[in-house]
Amino acid sequence: MNVAPPKFGAKSLIGAAVHRKEDDAFIRGKGCYTSDIRKPGMLESFVVRSPIANAAFRITSVEDARSAPGVHLVLTADDISHLGTLTAMGMQPGPDGTKAPYRPIPVLAADRVRHVGDAIAFVVADTLDQAKDAAELIEIDFDSDDAVTTMTGAMEDGAPLVWPEAGSNTAYLFATGDQDAAKKAFANAAHVTSIDFVQNRLVSNYMETRAAIGEYEEDANRFTLTCGSQGVHGQRNIIRDGVFGGDIDLRVVTPDVGGGFGPKGFVYREYPLVLEAAKRLGKPVRWVGDRTEHFLVDAHGRDNTVHAEMAMDENGKFLALRIELIADMGAYTHQFGVAIPYFGAMMATGVYDIPVLDFNLTGVFTNTAPVDAYRGAGRPEAAFLIEKLVDACARDLGLPREELRRRNFIRPDQMPYMTQGGRNYDVGEFEACMEQAMENAGWAGFEERLEASKANGKLRGIGMSYYIEACAFAGSEPAYVQLLDDGTITMDIGTQSNGQGHATAYAQFVAETLGLDVDKVTVIQGDTDRLAKGGGTGGSRSIPLGGVSAYYAGEALAEKIRKLAADELEASTDDIELVGGQAVVAGTDKSVSFADIAAAATNPADLKADGEFKQDEATYPNGCHICEVEIDPATGVVEIVGFTMVDDYGLTVNPMLLLGQVHGGVVQGIGQALYEDAVYDESGQLLTATFMDYTMPRADFFPNFVFDTRNVPSTTNALGIKGAGEAATIGSTPAVVSAVTDALWRAKGIGHIDMPASPQKVWAALNG
Repeated sequence: MNVAPPKFGAKSLIGAAVHRKEDDAFIRGKGCYTSDIRKPGMLESFVVRSPIANAAFRITSVEDARSAPGVHLVLTADDISHLGTLTAMGMQPGPDGTKAPYRPIPVLAADRVRHVGDAIAFVVADTLDQAKDAAELIEIDFDSDDAVTTMTGAMEDGAPLVWPEAGSNTAYLFATGDQDAAKKAFANAAHVTSIDFVQNRLVSNYMETRAAIGEYEEDANRFTLTCGSQGVHGQRNIIRDGVFGGDIDLRVVTPDVGGGFGPKGFVYREYPLVLEAAKRLGKPVRWVGDRTEHFLVDAHGRDNTVHAEMAMDENGKFLALRIELIADMGAYTHQFGVAIPYFGAMMATGVYDIPVLDFNLTGVFTNTAPVDAYRGAGRPEAAFLIEKLVDACARDLGLPREELRRRNFIRPDQMPYMTQGGRNYDVGEFEACMEQAMENAGWAGFEERLEASKANGKLRGIGMSYYIEACAFAGSEPAYVQLLDDGTITMDIGTQSNGQGHATAYAQFVAETLGLDVDKVTVIQGDTDRLAKGGGTGGSRSIPLGGVSAYYAGEALAEKIRKLAADELEASTDDIELVGGQAVVAGTDKSVSFADIAAAATNPADLKADGEFKQDEATYPNGCHICEVEIDPATGVVEIVGFTMVDDYGLTVNPMLLLGQVHGGVVQGIGQALYEDAVYDESGQLLTATFMDYTMPRADFFPNFVFDTRNVPSTTNALGIKGAGEAATIGSTPAVVSAVTDALWRAKGIGHIDMPASPQKVWAALNG
């Protein structure tokens, strides 16, 4: 769909910095999360997890556990043999045209564990302490095997096998591009630059750990699952159809959610377990994960190893890009895990006019927690790869980094532009955006700041990245609105807020069409009983898709209200204006309130409307991030002393909400660049399973961020919106590493450092 988006005036709610409606409750401690909920007669549960990464096992006795004080139920794999596995999806054909088999997660492991934290048994008791005590009474014999915890180790001859029956640790193969054309381009290239690096493994660490409550109504033969999620309908469908075989009536409810970032969008073992236990016991059963469980079993992010090469002509014009990528799947094919590297492949060429791509991917199994989508889902990996490679090309050619980018950017007059990865960019002003960012960051004055740092015994570097991402993919997210008796509006939609501010943003769209204050619009999400279907939150889709649908639904309801008001006021529909909860005959003092219109309506359908915007192509937010760092050579500590962004988000719906998304995304990207790393030892033990060992970014680590926009409305979105939830994470990581590498290169000619650029790594690099 190529459209000319509407323009909103200065007094419009669209584009206004409306304060977040939801924050009052959160600030006052009135939020309601899954672990806050208490049900009459509710029991507590605990999962028995493997302490060993790779072993055959046998449960020899559960009798002592079942007879322990307060215990109501102990489940093992034998007890739930009727349940299916957790669904995995997204596998693409390999180079030979066939699809590799999935290795999905069993609800409870039956005879082999494949990573530390693998679930073996489920204990339900009156209290959590009683469940934990009983868990220690379960007798388990392990026959331990060697583990493999690295991607390169997994591919070595004779490596321990995660799935012995598979004969290797290869999960799948995938290739895209033109291998023959790439060979020719590299053979004729004037220059070739190559890089090798590791994308470090990350743990999402949302503030609210996962929790779930299962209930069963015997009379109705009906289950209810309450859990923090990124969309109740996806949870329902996978549990109902994939685990229980489609045989159940399942309602899924999601209350407030304390962060999602991708991993809270997945179905985990505890969800069907609390449901099964609730049915057997006739009482609600709750499970609440602790922070170490989060580290051990919730899906991890990133984690791949890359070799990449760029072929260039004598002027630095890019001719071909060749990539060999190994992606760690962990011990199982997780829900969307196999698809994440594909998403990266589609964005491999970034914002550059690269005529040839040769991309080869190998997914491997290791005895580690499964890997899946984490904020950006493949696009951060792609942006880091291409931007790191472009920096290396510039160093090899002796060109300024910005100059090499200028020579290779896709120009506005080339749009729409089909990339070699198969993405169709609609609009973009990449060079202009970069120039604006350089000006805002004081790029031209860096040498003066460099000398000041040298005088203080510090190293200084400046780096940039230019990212683009595909998000708000083709599809739709319908919205449903209703006028209530008190003159207020409810809006139902199938996305799920995890802290982004949906209650405010959606209310802006609806209120704009109805002439209302946003406080008069209540947004309702997270209940499969209210909506039959919904796409959930992920891929930065909620506002570009759901927001436009909300706008359409509001317009449809506004038209119905005008017709009702026209009948009531004996006026033409065209003369009715909606202002402040009143329908007013233009130019007169005749009016009727929304509440009175609702009271007078004889057909309930006249008070309801829906809207659905169907998008045919993704949106492509993009932008330039510039980072400046100082390094203390005595300690290796990196300090970010400046961070500047200029981004293209199309239409800005709410600059305050946007700024919140940008700040949070930048911090998560910096976390990967400098601090975060999930590390396993050779035996498969996670060495970074607490906040004592896994370094999280903190507010006092950062300066004020300088943020600006240079928006070009999307032509694939009806209102010109481009997604914003993941973009800052995508752009920030390569910018930070670019700055650190620039400082190391200026000081010691060091052109590479793997993430995270911790003090230990930086000091070691500087000291040989």
